[in-house]
Amino acid sequence: MIISPSILAANKQHLIEDIQLVESLGVEFIHFDVMDGKFVPNTSYTIEDLDYIVPHHHLINDVHIMVENPYEVGIEFANHGADYVTFHIEATKDEAEVLKIINKLHQLKVKVGISIKPNTSVETILKYLPLIDLILVMSVEPGFGGQKFIESAIDKIKTLRQYIDQNNLSCLIEVDGGINNITGQKCKDAGVDILVAGSYLFGHDDIKERIDSLR
Repeated sequence: MIISPSILAANKQHLIEDIQLVESLGVEFIHFDVMDGKFVPNTSYTIEDLDYIVPHHHLINDVHIMVENPYEVGIEFANHGADYVTFHIEATKDEAEVLKIINKLHQLKVKVGISIKPNTSVETILKYLPLIDLILVMSVEPGFGGQKFIESAIDKIKTLRQYIDQNNLSCLIEVDGGINNITGQKCKDAGVDILVAGSYLFGHDDIKERIDSLR
């Protein structure tokens, strides 16, 4: 089980220390949320923030862009240290644009993910799974941390797991939103590969035990 701590919940005054702490505790990824205040009603980390943290850790930079213009923003983050760039299917206008983003990001040697909001059906993105490296199931509405887990994400993960296995695909399944030891176990049972957790981990004295509970 891959754990990707979301630094949206980290202490921004001690960001490097928080990242290095979870790295020392054996996590593999760091989840970096980008919001433009348009696609979602909030803003978060920027390209300058990514530049700031990249030299200070050796984790996989798992960048989730919640923006209106994923092509341009995706390229920018791909050129500044992202290892994965995950964009929202809802931010694209048609299949041609989706393929354009996937192809360009792969040309830039980053892995590509597609994310779906809670009200978006899995069937919308099944045809893209052979072309991408990761599918991110949002189990809350994107834009805010600390929300309650939406149970319909479990059925989406099960559908994705079955489709990926039946078609011998290598696409990873990630889930983000309201993840704790209980919801994380449900997602693991459904077949998820990566758990994103933020407020469940950061700001707690027993963060090691919490990471262990997700595994």
